[in-house]
Formats: sequence, structure tokens, C-alpha cells
Amino acid sequence: MKISKKNLTPAQYLVFGYFIIIMLGSILLMLPVATTDGQGLGAIDAVFTATSATCVTGLIVVNTKEAFTHFGSTVIMLLIQIGGLGIMSMSTLFAFIIGKKISLKERLIIQEDLNQYQISGMVRLVQYLLGFTFAIEGTAAVILFFRLVEDYPTGRAIYLAIFHAISAFNNAGFDLFGNSLENFTGDITINFVIMALIILGGIGFGVMVEAYNRVKFKKTTLQTKIVLLITLALLIFGFIIFFVLEYDNTLAGLPLLDKTLGAMFLSVTPRTAGFNTVPTGALKQSSLFIIIILMFIGASPGSTGGGIKTTTFGVMLVTLKNMITGKEDMEVYNRRFEKKIVYEAFTITMLAAGLVVLVTTLLLVIEDFQFIDILFETVSAFGTVGLSTGITGQLSDISRVLITITMFAGRVGPLTLALAFGERVRKGKYHYPTEKVMVG
Repeated sequence: MKISKKNLTPAQYLVFGYFIIIMLGSILLMLPVATTDGQGLGAIDAVFTATSATCVTGLIVVNTKEAFTHFGSTVIMLLIQIGGLGIMSMSTLFAFIIGKKISLKERLIIQEDLNQYQISGMVRLVQYLLGFTFAIEGTAAVILFFRLVEDYPTGRAIYLAIFHAISAFNNAGFDLFGNSLENFTGDITINFVIMALIILGGIGFGVMVEAYNRVKFKKTTLQTKIVLLITLALLIFGFIIFFVLEYDNTLAGLPLLDKTLGAMFLSVTPRTAGFNTVPTGALKQSSLFIIIILMFIGASPGSTGGGIKTTTFGVMLVTLKNMITGKEDMEVYNRRFEKKIVYEAFTITMLAAGLVVLVTTLLLVIEDFQFIDILFETVSAFGTVGLSTGITGQLSDISRVLITITMFAGRVGPLTLALAFGERVRKGKYHYPTEKVMVG
């Protein structure tokens, strides 16, 4: 496959763009000034950390609080912001600042980066995206500051508030407390602010634009309806399941309010956020399996989160329902979507499942950890979640490389990655005869 700068497709631009950002971040994290020991991170650990930050994952091989200086943590924060918003959104921001016009090619790349179907309105969407992001992060940072200043000096409280507002809204999961949010299990302010940031960052900017424009629910787009329905259903499902399963385990000994907050947070964080208020490694295997499912589904299109996306899951559920009921058209909410969408949803799910199976199998061969821990780690990397049962820092170098690749694929998207390196096949001028194949 020949690749030249002029002939790069939008998918290829995104893949190489994220790769360049990761490499630049890796170089900065390898500088002596980036780490507290004055030696900088090793090459593999630097690439792993830069990938985790840029792909807004949150998996770490070194403790962020202990290993990095103010410079190092700031580099991570900037990588999170760039990765969460998307490289094209950040490029557009700089274009706005210098007064440069956005070309058609750049609009196509923005469309690919934000998972949008229409090219019209891309620049306006980015303007909304940037405005929403800085407004939400800024408001959350102010609220977090007033809570954290009770426990930290003013300067430190400001930095912690900004860092965690950015990390939470971009669904990254990096923290500077050393043990995620386990010190704040029953803290109402911290819990609700972080959960709100995670949910807002994960529902997609298109949904936020519709909410901002105060469009009535009956007039909202089909995508927004699916996003809101699936998101709400998964949050309620997760809360009930985790409250029941962990009541006498990680939530044992806590007051009822704290148990409720803990279960709510457990339901929200698998949506690709990566924060935790109870020890993830202490969860029951049944809880870990439910989290794996939630992480695999992930957030919504055009958001800061990963996974196969809520709409993909929703389309497959609608397809399943309609196939069982014998409907030929894929109908939901008095609307019909093209079968091409079904093919895309199936392709994304199969590519994602294939990647997870492949990486999990390789890690099982290389490492000596339990199956559930390795599967959890792999899905967490693909879903750009960042939750871990505690094995990340113990992985061998080759396993860290595999997880790094998985995080990258999860952020860029398996379909985008496939399109970037696959040859496009032109439509033929003829069709072969059809023949039935028995399935099921």
C-alpha cells in the first residue's frame, strides 16, 4: 500500500496524527525533568504512559503521583486534553486563534475524528465542542477546588482541581492522589462532580449540542434517543447489580449512603473513565465480569470515551429484536436505519472482539496471571477505561507493548484503524448469483 502525504485518507491522517502526538509525549516523559528520580522514564514505559494519556485510558505502569514531577504530570494532562478532544479539534482551535480557514480536507478529517456522518456543520460542531469542554471543565474545577482546598494548600488544590476535572471529563482516569479516589468513597461532592464529568464526557458532543439547543425529546435525532436510552439503562443496570453483588464485599462496613455512592460510581466508571472509589482488585469475579461487559460497550460516538459505543450496541439490539419478530426493516422510534449501519455495527463489534481475544490469548501465554485479570486488563485497554485489578505494573515489556497497541486501537477505533491500512475495494459493475447458506 503506497502512502503519500497528498493521498492520505482521513483515517490515515488520524492514525498518524495520534501516533505523532504519542511519540512527542513519550520524548517529553523520557526527560529527566519529568520524573521525581531525575532519570526520566524508560522508552517502553514512556510510550505506554503517553499512549494511555493520549488515548484517555488511565492504565499506569508507575504511580502518577509518586513518579512524576509537576512538569511530568502537566505533560500527561495536556496529552489527556488533546486525546480527549481529538487532534483535529485541537488543530481547529489553533486555526481559530491564528485566523486560518478550515479546508475541505480538514473538515473530512474532523468528520472522521468525531464519528459524524455529515460533513456539513463540522466547524460549528468543533466550536460547540471546545466551548462545552472548557466551560464544563472550568466549572467542575472551581467546585473541586473549594472541596480540595479543605485538605491541600491553595496552589496544590488549584492544580489538583484542574488536573482531575480534565482527566474525568475526558474519561482518562489518571489521578494525583496515589490510589485513585479511594479516599473519597463517601464524599458527596467529589463523587457527584466526577460522575457528572464522566457521563457528560461520554454521551457525545452531538447529544450535548441538541440539549444546549433545547430540542424537545420527540424531535431529537434517532442517535440521541439511542444514546440516552442505552446510557440510562446501563447506568441503572450497573448500579443495581453492583449494589447487590458488592454490598457485603467492597461496600461492607460502609453507611448506606456510602454504599449507594460506591455502587453508583462503580456503575459510571466502566463507561471508559477508569477512576475507582473502592479497590478494583477486591471486587468479586462476578462484578469484574459485569464491568468487562460495560467497558466493552463503552461510551457514545463523538465523545471522549472508547469501547464499541452505545449506538453500536443499540443497533445490534434493535437488529436482534427485529430479526426475532420477523421485521425486514430495522425500525425503532418510528424510524428506520439503513442496513449499512447494521453491517458497520457488526464489523466494529467483530473487530473489537477479535482484537480482545487475540491480545488476551497472547497475554495468557506470556504472563502468569488469572484469566479474569488478563481479560479485564485487555478490555480495559481496548475500551480506554483504565481500570485494573493491579497487574499493569507487573506486566513484562512485551505485554506492555501489546496493551499499548490495544489502547491505541481502542482510541482510534478498530474500523478506522482497519480502513487506514486496508485497501479500498471499488464497487464492481456486476453482481454474482445469490445462493442460500444455512446458519444457526
